Amino acid sequence: MTFTFFLALFFLPFSLFNHASAVEVEIRSLLEFKKGIKNDPSSRIFSTWVFPSDPTANLSDCPATFHGVSCDPYTSVVTAIALDGLGLVGELKFTTLVPLKYLQNLNLSENSLSGRLVPTLGLITSLQVIDLSGNQFYGPIPARLNDLWALHYLNLSNNNFSGWFPPGIRNLQQLKALDLRSNQLQGDLQGLISELRNVEHLDLSGNQFVGLMEMSVENVSSLANTVQYVNLSRNGLRGGFWGSDTMTLFRNLRVLDLSDNGIVGELPDFGQMPNLQVLQIRSNKLSGSLPEGLLQGAVPLLELDLSGNGFSGSVPNINSTTLEMVNISSNLLSGLLPPSSGNCRVVDLSRNMLSDEISVLMNWNDKLEILDLSSNNLTGSLPNLTQFQRLTVLSIRNNSLEGMLPSSLGSHPKISTVDLSSNRLDGLVPRTFFTSTTLSKLNLSGNHLTGSIPLEGSQTSELLVLPSIPPMESLDLSGNSLTGGLTPDIGNFARLSLLNLANNHLSGKLPNELSKLSGLKYIDLSHNSFNSHIPDGLTSSLEYFNVSYNNLSGNIPENLRRFPSSSFMPGNSFINVPGGWNNNVPDNINRRGHHSSKSSIKVAIIVACVGAVVMIAFVLLAYHRARLQDFRVRSGLCGQTAGRDVNLGKFSGPSLFRFHSSTEPPPTSLSFSNDHLLTSNSRSLSGQMEAGTEIVENVTSEGVAIGVRSTKSQEDIHPTTSGRRSSPGSPIASSPSFIDTIEQPVTLDVYSPDRLAGELFFLDASLAFTAEELSRAPAEVLGRSSHGTLYKATLDNGHMLTVKWLRVGLVKHKKEFAKEVKKIGSVKHQNIVPLRAYYWGPREQERLILADYIQGDSLALHLYETTPRRYSTLQFNQRLKVAVDVSRCLIFLHDRGLPHGNLKPTNILLEGTDYSVRLTDYGLHRLMTPAGIAEQILNLGALGYRAPELAGATKPVPSFKADVYAFGVILMELLTRRSAGDIISGQSGAVDLTDWVRLCDQEGRVMDCIDRDIASGEEHLKAMDDMLAVSLKCILPVNERPNIKQVLEDLCSITV
Repeated sequence: MTFTFFLALFFLPFSLFNHASAVEVEIRSLLEFKKGIKNDPSSRIFSTWVFPSDPTANLSDCPATFHGVSCDPYTSVVTAIALDGLGLVGELKFTTLVPLKYLQNLNLSENSLSGRLVPTLGLITSLQVIDLSGNQFYGPIPARLNDLWALHYLNLSNNNFSGWFPPGIRNLQQLKALDLRSNQLQGDLQGLISELRNVEHLDLSGNQFVGLMEMSVENVSSLANTVQYVNLSRNGLRGGFWGSDTMTLFRNLRVLDLSDNGIVGELPDFGQMPNLQVLQIRSNKLSGSLPEGLLQGAVPLLELDLSGNGFSGSVPNINSTTLEMVNISSNLLSGLLPPSSGNCRVVDLSRNMLSDEISVLMNWNDKLEILDLSSNNLTGSLPNLTQFQRLTVLSIRNNSLEGMLPSSLGSHPKISTVDLSSNRLDGLVPRTFFTSTTLSKLNLSGNHLTGSIPLEGSQTSELLVLPSIPPMESLDLSGNSLTGGLTPDIGNFARLSLLNLANNHLSGKLPNELSKLSGLKYIDLSHNSFNSHIPDGLTSSLEYFNVSYNNLSGNIPENLRRFPSSSFMPGNSFINVPGGWNNNVPDNINRRGHHSSKSSIKVAIIVACVGAVVMIAFVLLAYHRARLQDFRVRSGLCGQTAGRDVNLGKFSGPSLFRFHSSTEPPPTSLSFSNDHLLTSNSRSLSGQMEAGTEIVENVTSEGVAIGVRSTKSQEDIHPTTSGRRSSPGSPIASSPSFIDTIEQPVTLDVYSPDRLAGELFFLDASLAFTAEELSRAPAEVLGRSSHGTLYKATLDNGHMLTVKWLRVGLVKHKKEFAKEVKKIGSVKHQNIVPLRAYYWGPREQERLILADYIQGDSLALHLYETTPRRYSTLQFNQRLKVAVDVSRCLIFLHDRGLPHGNLKPTNILLEGTDYSVRLTDYGLHRLMTPAGIAEQILNLGALGYRAPELAGATKPVPSFKADVYAFGVILMELLTRRSAGDIISGQSGAVDLTDWVRLCDQEGRVMDCIDRDIASGEEHLKAMDDMLAVSLKCILPVNERPNIKQVLEDLCSITV
C-alpha cells in the first residue's frame, strides 16, 4: 500500500501537466472556431472568447468565461457549446472542434451561420446533441455522422443541406429525435425509415424524399414501436396508404403529417391508432368518402386537416368530444352541412359544393372561434349568431346568402375578421361593425348593400369602452350600391392599410382626413361619383391608388403622380397634372368626342362600301386557298389598346350594332381561326402554317385586310432588330409577327335587329345604361376568339366597355346561363377584369357579355411584337412580376372554385407603365354547352396550352391542374420568348416548346433556351434557372403537377 501511494505521488505531476495541456488545446480550438464568426451583434462572443492575457493565469481551468461554453466540473474539459439565438453571422470550420474530444452538446441554432459539415465531426464520438437548425449551412450530410453512437438528438432543420441522405443511420441506436425539415435532401423514404431504431420524433418535411407510402411490416416495425411524431409533408411521396397490418404497429403515434405529397386512393380506418391526436393529410390526391370515425370519436383526434384532396359525398355528423379543429376545405363534398359541430373551435368547410340553409348554424356548439364556409352553395338569411361569443373569424364569402346583415354580428366580443363578400345581401351596413373594439378586417364586397357608410361616431359608444383608435385594418365595401359621402370620420381609422369602396354610388368631396391614414397601402375609390379635388398629404406608403371613373377635378398631388394614368382616368374630366406626366403617361388619356362630323360620316360610308367589296373578294380567295391547303393559324387576342391607336372597325355613325336577321355576326377581321383577333390599332398576331404559308392582314388605303405571302423566319425578316438567334444545332421557327396597318376607318356591318330588344342584366350596381344606349354606342372591333367576336363600345357618358358577342350554339339555356354568369360576375380582384353585365336577346344569336375596357396590350404583343416596336423588351424582373401576378389571380379564382379554363398570353393584359396584370376571359366555359367547352379546349390544344389529360378525355372539362399546365407553358414563353405553338427542329427532330425546354434541361444547356435579351448578363442567371424549374414542374403529369399555391410559393422564393 505504501508503495502504491508513493507511485501515485510520482506520476501526479505528469497527469496534471497532461490535463493542463489538454485544456489549453481546447481553448485554442475554441479560439480557432471563433475566427469563423464575422458578426456578433451582441458582442457576447467577441468580448468573452479571448485568450487569457495574464501570464499567471491557470490554463488548466475551464474557460467558463467564454459565453455559452460549459465544462465538466471535475475534469474542466469542454462538454457543451450553446450559442443559440445570438444573431451570429459567419462561415464556420467544424474541423476546429475536433480537439474537443469530450464535447457532448453543440447548439448553434437560430443564427445566420454557414459552412459545410465535415466528416471529421464524426470523430467526436462523445456528442449526444447536435442542433444546427435555423442557419444557412449547406452541402451534403457526411456519412461519418453515423459513427456518433452516443447521439440522441440531431436537428439540422431549416438550412440548405442537399444531396442524398447517407445510409448507415441504423448505427445510431440511441437516437430519439431526427429533424431534417426544410432542406433539399433527397433519398428513398422506405430505405431511410427501415434503418431507424427507437426514434420518437421524426421530421423529414420540406425536402425531396421520394418513394411509395405503402410499407411492409418489416420496413417500419423498428420505428413504429417507439415513434410518437411523424412529419413527412412536402416531399415526393406517392402511392396508396399503409395497410391495416402496418397501421396497427403505430400504437404510440400522436402526430401524423403527410401533407403536400402525391398520396392517392381512399383514406383507411385510423381506429388502430388509439393515441393519434393530430392528423394532417392536406393537398394530396385522396378520394372516396370521408371516414365517419374520424369525426365521430373513433380516434381521440384534436386536429384533422384533409383539405385540398378529392373527397366526395356528404360530410358526416361531427360529434367527437375531443376534436377541436376540422379542415376539410377544397374537396368535392356535397350535400348538407353537418347538423352539429361537436366541440370544435375551428371548422373550415370552404371551397366545396355544399348546399344548405345557413340557419343550420343555430344548432352548432357555442365554442366556435373560427368558421369558414366560403365558396359553397349556401342560401338563406344569416341568423343572429349570438351564441358564438368566442367567434373571432367568420368567412362565408362567395355563396348565395340573402337578406339583411344582423347588427349583432359586429357586437361579438372577440370578432376580428368578417368576410361575407360575393353574396346577395341587401339592406344597410350595420353601425356595430364600425364601433367594434375588436374587428380589424371587414369585407362585404360584391353584395347589394344600400345606404351610407356609418362611420359617424366611430369613436363614441354608449358603453364608452372603445379604444382611442379603432382596430379596423382592412375595409372592403366595393361592388355594392352604397350612397352618400365619405365622411371625415374616416380619419379616425388610423390603422387602416386597405380601403376599397369602388363600384358604389358614393358622392361628395373626398375628406382631407384621408391624409391621417399613415399606414394606408391600398385605396380604391373608383367607379363612384366623388367630386372636388384629391386631398393633399396622402401617405407615401401607398402601393395602390385608384380614383378613376369619378368626377374629380383640380391638380393631382405631386406624391401621387408616380401612379399610372389608369389610377385617375377614364373619368375625372377636369383633373390636371401640373407640368405633365414626365412622359410616363400615354397620350390616350385625352378623351375624344363621341360624335363625328357629318363629313366624317360621308367618308366612312364611302370607305365602307369599297371595303365591303374588297372584303368579300378576299374572303372568297382565302376560302379557296384554305380548301387547297391544310393549315392552321396560330394567334390570339392582342390586348385592348387605346382609342388613339385607331380605327379598325370604328363606327362613325350613331349605331354600334346594325342588325339584320342572321345566325351569327360575320367575321370582321378576315381571320380563319376562331382565336385570331385584331387589336384596335390593327396590329395582327399571325402564326405559322403547317403548309408553309402565312395569312397576314395588310390594310390598303381603303382599310381592307388583304394578302397572302410565304413564311420566312424572323431572322430573315428582321435580322438586326429581332434580338433572338437559334440555338446551335436547333433552328427555331419564328414566333408570331406583328404587322402594322394603315389607319383607316372601316364600317362594321353586323347582322341582327335594328335595336337591342332583349333584356340587359347588370352584375354590378355601379353601372347603369339602357340596351338602346348600348345599341347606338360608337365602337371598334377588337377581334374574334373561340367564344365569339369582341368589340370596344363607348357609352354616352364616356364609359368604355368590351362587348363579347357569343357565337351561336355555344351557350347554355337562359336559366343556367344566368346562374353561371352571376357566379363569374361575383369575382372581384384588382388584377382581374370584372364582368359588368350581360344581354339576353330574343334570338339565339343575341347573347352578349360586357366587361370593363382596359387600356393596355396583351402579354403576347409585349413578347412577340416585332419591328417597329412600341414597347421596350420586358426585363427579367418584369417578366417574373407578371408571372407572380398571374399566379395570384389564379389562386383567387381557384379559391372560389373557378378554373380559368382559357389561360394564354392573349388573355393577360398589361396595363400602365408598371405593366400591371389584368386577367380576362376567365370561367367562360361555365357558360358553354359541352360542345362549346370541347371547342375551347381544342383551340387551346392548337395553340399549345392544353394539358395532356384533356386531350384524351371523352368530355374534357377545364380544371385547376389544367390551368397550372397552361401557366407553366406561359412561364416558358416568358423565359424563351418563343410562342407555345412553335415547332422547333434540332438533333432530336421536330419538337414543340415544352419538349424543347425539357430537352435543354436534361442536356444541361438551359441557358440555350433563355431569351438572349435577358440572358446577356449574369445578373439573374440563377433566378432564370429557378423560374424554368418551376415551369417544368407545372407541365408534369397531372398526378405529379403542383397546385397553383405551391407554384406561387416557388416563384416568390426566387430572388432578383
